[in-house]
Amino acid sequence: MTMNRLHTEAIRLRKEGYSYGLIKERVNVSKSTLSNWLSEIPFHPNKEVLRRINEASLKMIRTKQYEKFRVWNIIKREAAHEVGMITKRDLFMLGLGLYIGEGAKSYSTVAMANSDPKIIKLAIKWFSKIYKVPKENFILAIHLYPDNNVGEAIKFWKKNTGIPRTQFIKTQIDRRTNKRSIKRKMLPYGTAHLRVRTKGNPKFGVQLLRRILAWIDNAIDQLI
Repeated sequence: MTMNRLHTEAIRLRKEGYSYGLIKERVNVSKSTLSNWLSEIPFHPNKEVLRRINEASLKMIRTKQYEKFRVWNIIKREAAHEVGMITKRDLFMLGLGLYIGEGAKSYSTVAMANSDPKIIKLAIKWFSKIYKVPKENFILAIHLYPDNNVGEAIKFWKKNTGIPRTQFIKTQIDRRTNKRSIKRKMLPYGTAHLRVRTKGNPKFGVQLLRRILAWIDNAIDQLI
């Protein structure tokens, strides 16, 4: 095929919506030559080009996902080796750190709040193992937004904490209009507020809070 015929064929294929790559497969010239020939011709990709673009995009997405999971699995294996076996002492210190960030600091309530059920379960284990708080001394209050389903939220937290429904107190609905709607959608089950009640035993009330705060102060003083 002469250069003129190649030129004409390239123009025809471009007008039909073919990419430089596909044109190059049919017209044996370089992409730089095609760019010189076709740069003034509007490009509207046809179905074949769109199909190849979608396939390439899907392949790229799958490759990125595979790489992400591969790296994440390596990190998790390394983390398991670095953390090792958690001792009771580790649980004690981990719980203190958790209480620093999520715990109530007033001299009236021993409580922690979070939207992650794993954190609430960890708090329950910390209180139970370190302070011997009986299960019946826990109460749970759920804080929701108007768009949350109350029944589903209670079922979710009951299942994920193991706390009986009878130990749930009144659910609070945050109806403030200045709350961003995006935050509401990010918390489909709201926030759980775990509290420890005394049930007549003062060591699970103010005494417990003072011990926790004293231990936190001591740990921080040693580190700063």
